[in-house]
Amino acid sequence: MVVILLGTGFEEIEAVAPCDLLRRAGVDAKFVGLNGKTVVGSHGIPITADFLPEELDPARIEMVVLPGGLRGVQSILANPWALDFTKQAWEDGKYVAAICAAPTILAGLGIVGKAKATCYPGNEDRMGEADMQPLPAVIDGRLITGRSAGSALDFGLALIRVLRDDETAARIARGVVYPAT
Repeated sequence: MVVILLGTGFEEIEAVAPCDLLRRAGVDAKFVGLNGKTVVGSHGIPITADFLPEELDPARIEMVVLPGGLRGVQSILANPWALDFTKQAWEDGKYVAAICAAPTILAGLGIVGKAKATCYPGNEDRMGEADMQPLPAVIDGRLITGRSAGSALDFGLALIRVLRDDETAARIARGVVYPAT
């Protein structure tokens, strides 16, 4: 299962678009509400979470995804469970993914190191020793990072590539007519 952590103020497109694409690919993707079952995003859109943290079975987790949004990132940083859960997933050999400002959380947890990564422009100085790439999405082993809300589809397709394969990601991209022609 892929768990997408939602803290108050998360960037909606960075959570919903990857979740939608993952589900189209047959991946069990679920929202986890850090601040309750209904979490309100940065643009006032409420999302009903599938789980609360205490309802999760860590043994079922394949990947943890952190959407951005400045207030969403602050919500994750203020939540010890979210930080511990993400770090433990990484230490247990799971995939960890983050988009926009959220890769800075991974850098702060020591997950990024010198890996290739991307993040929202202007946050590069908070990425430690990462090998920064000005790309919509970057895969470096078990670490997947996305640049911004405008990169949400690229990011979601990158998640599918690592969890399924390139062919499945290409099929899903064709199905949603991405890129639009």
